[in-house]
Amino acid sequence: MPASATLTRRALFASLAATVARPQATRPPNIIVILADDQGYGDLGCQGSPNIRTPHIDRMAREGARLTSFYAQPLCGPSRAALLTGCYPVRNSLMFNHIPRATTGIHENEVTIAEVLKQRGYSTAMLGKWHLGDAPRFRPHRHGFDSWFGLPYSNDMWPFHPKIQRTPGESPRLTAARTRAEFTGYDGQGQTYPTDWFPDLPLMQNDEIVALNPDQSKLTGQYTGRALDFIRDNRSRPFFLYLAHNMPHAPLFPGADFAGRSVRGRYGDCIEEIDDSTGRILDTLRQLNLQNDTLVVYTSDNGPWAPYGIDAGNAGPLRGAKGSVWEGGIRVPAVFWAPGRIPAGLVSSEIAATIDLLPTAAALAGAPLPPHTIDGRNLMPLLSASGARSPHENFYYYEVVLQYTPQGGRPVNHQRLAAIRNRQWKLTLPERSQPQLFDLLGDVGESRDCAAQHPAVALSLQSEAERFDKALRGQLRPLGAL
Repeated sequence: MPASATLTRRALFASLAATVARPQATRPPNIIVILADDQGYGDLGCQGSPNIRTPHIDRMAREGARLTSFYAQPLCGPSRAALLTGCYPVRNSLMFNHIPRATTGIHENEVTIAEVLKQRGYSTAMLGKWHLGDAPRFRPHRHGFDSWFGLPYSNDMWPFHPKIQRTPGESPRLTAARTRAEFTGYDGQGQTYPTDWFPDLPLMQNDEIVALNPDQSKLTGQYTGRALDFIRDNRSRPFFLYLAHNMPHAPLFPGADFAGRSVRGRYGDCIEEIDDSTGRILDTLRQLNLQNDTLVVYTSDNGPWAPYGIDAGNAGPLRGAKGSVWEGGIRVPAVFWAPGRIPAGLVSSEIAATIDLLPTAAALAGAPLPPHTIDGRNLMPLLSASGARSPHENFYYYEVVLQYTPQGGRPVNHQRLAAIRNRQWKLTLPERSQPQLFDLLGDVGESRDCAAQHPAVALSLQSEAERFDKALRGQLRPLGAL
């Protein structure tokens, strides 16, 4: 897109912001989004986990709301795109995982939650995993965040990935990683990477590399400490904190104080450390008397990474896992906490999604929405009263089949609408077989195809899916590119 078009769109957004962002009687609420990586639907006490202790998040659910039909995306990068931009990631061409040295990333014209809230005077910070392009122009502090400390992509994109081919005299860290992966049952699906496939993993503070191949057992603790400092430093002004943990994405690295504590092994250790981190954040808000001025959201980016066996999470009653559009791959835990705004103990099975966080934040802040099309909706009416209905008539499940090219080249990918859901029914749309219809209210495990019994429902959903997909593809926005 020409630079003039970029300036025009940004000027329009700034103009809208100036119109909306008038002084209010009370300051807009603080917003904190805590995102776990590859945490399964069933991996919280309040979600039914029998062997992972999460007392702080469970308390958060008792004091707030738990949404049981909350959707992310099948993979890490697309989920972050959806959360930050309020769009199905196919709409803004971010429907795949970027690898190191990528030549693409989030486009400069995309508007993130941080940029929306900056228009209302928010202080903004990101901690943790980005995964929307690692080149300088794509990094968080160039997309609305005042500061960023974390990893540019997944924690396994480093020289110690278990798929890297065996060589004589290889690093003991690589041998240990491969041994652990084999112990869990992970075999790499028969693939191997060349020894130079991944560069050293940088831990970054904005554009500065703080460490290479950092001790990942310290990451959750470092992020937590910085989160608490950010909250204290910004107690007198509205703030937005996006805390995107690297755990429990494999390889697993619980902190020293949590290693060996959980009966669920390393995976449980990592979740229990994240729960402790969440508790410390909530306690700090209470100590600073900010609990009535803050919305905290806890969720995950996708379902469990099943090939890692004991080092993977649990989708509970749901079918499938990370990478799939079965419910276990894309339906994730979601807890919303905002004393005084969200009634305690609310539980809703209505459709909601990470794409809704941007418009929800904008509504709370009194900020304008981006000037382009988004797919999310404001969730506050749903979160404000028991029995409220979803702002979505349908939810659309997109999947991607892609191949990476070496050294960060552009991915070749095929993005397709793979399923549609309304309140009761989900219709899957396989490429090489007939659609299948599932009654999610009576069969959450997607075990019984009802298409033959309800052909009119299946036909109606298929027609709506085709209509939506055609309209979306007429409004696709480009990737950012070097």
